[in-house]
Amino acid sequence: MRAEREGEEHPFTLLLSPHQYQQEDAEEDGNLIKRTWLESKRLWQVAAPSIFSRIALFSVTVITQSFAGHLSGLDLAAISIVNTVIIAITFGFMLGMASALETLCGQAYGAKQFHMLGIYMQRSWVVLFLCSLLLLPLFVFATPLLKLMGQSEAVAERTGLVALWSIPFHLSFPFQLTLQRFLQSQLKMGVIAWVCGGVLALHVFVSWFFVYELGIGIVGTTLTIGFAWWASVVAFFAYTVSGGCSETWTGFSTQAFFGLWDFFKLSLASGFMLLLENFYYRVLVIVSGYFNNTEIAVDALSICMTIYAWESMIPLGFLAATGVRVANELGAGNTKAAKFATTVAVLTSLAVGLLFWLIIIAFNEKLAMIFTSSSPVITMVNELSVLLAFTILLNCIQPVLSGVAVGSGWQAIVATINIGSYYLVGVPVGVVLGWLLLFGFKAQRAQIQIAKEATSKPRISAQQ
Repeated sequence: MRAEREGEEHPFTLLLSPHQYQQEDAEEDGNLIKRTWLESKRLWQVAAPSIFSRIALFSVTVITQSFAGHLSGLDLAAISIVNTVIIAITFGFMLGMASALETLCGQAYGAKQFHMLGIYMQRSWVVLFLCSLLLLPLFVFATPLLKLMGQSEAVAERTGLVALWSIPFHLSFPFQLTLQRFLQSQLKMGVIAWVCGGVLALHVFVSWFFVYELGIGIVGTTLTIGFAWWASVVAFFAYTVSGGCSETWTGFSTQAFFGLWDFFKLSLASGFMLLLENFYYRVLVIVSGYFNNTEIAVDALSICMTIYAWESMIPLGFLAATGVRVANELGAGNTKAAKFATTVAVLTSLAVGLLFWLIIIAFNEKLAMIFTSSSPVITMVNELSVLLAFTILLNCIQPVLSGVAVGSGWQAIVATINIGSYYLVGVPVGVVLGWLLLFGFKAQRAQIQIAKEATSKPRISAQQ
């Protein structure tokens, strides 16, 4: 009960504003090279397992779509629509909301208020689960919504079926995402990586068994992805309550039901921060359908977005690492160390981005051949390769700055920046370039670059 009494004394971790700090900075010892080396080691200790775990979980979805593609074209279309539209929207929002826990747990861990981490996680379960229930109409009414948007009856009906059986997958988000961030804030990245790797291996076997041995079809294929995510929930929770987090998990507490409104406000701002960015790419796919040679344009954009998505797992790993490092240092009152961690993270991510920039520039003619044999699509992807390379380069900076925002609790500021950058700058510029100046499909990649640049500059200013 002592932990609960202390929780009442400190019901909500202090969130530092961009221009106000509550403690003096800790002095840093050693020369610059030594400090940079030590900070890089700390960064990679979080980033490397985070990158691996993100790729593993992303691969679960890709494998599911691959098995669906062996059933029928209609099944592939249905599960693709569910994953790239419905799940993408709900997952993006829930992932953003979970970053509020990342802020609070990271700062509490840095301030050595270890008992509060478990309480914060339980609060996040309450808030995120209620929000996940509010999002269920997207799954229940998927068929009429798709018909209203002009989708064919066959595709709409099959997509509606897949959406209903995707509800268990959706309901795993409040627990999987929060447990992962709870462990991440304590630097237990090895546990996360092992669980995600094991889940991926299990998913391959279960998918094969359901589809080829049991012959369950699209329903079984859909259920496998939910099974994989719930398996990770069970593994994370078992590790947490079995003594793996003895300092931070002291059991279920009634304190989880206090301070819910403040937690909800921070979570909501976090949710919109990522949702606005995530939905922007859905807009690109829709808009590309209005250019000439629609099928070629959509195929080329899909290939570029797939390459972009795979590479994004790396800067997203740096986002997680930066969020943890900044939150830990701010929680301990070391603002200079937090700024130094940010600088090292930006430079490291930029170096990785330059490597991928060189790879795309050097092998631009080979990229599309991995995904298609269509000559027109290959030609269009080749034309877009330079823009894709620069988009990836810019994308290495922006997620790191988002990590600073998460670690500092500035999600509402970033949500405002995203509205201005993506929707008030990126989309209008894309329309002008695409239709008025007749740049066509190339304008889509250009508007991503402009939006990324527009988001990065205000975030740099806020961080400074």
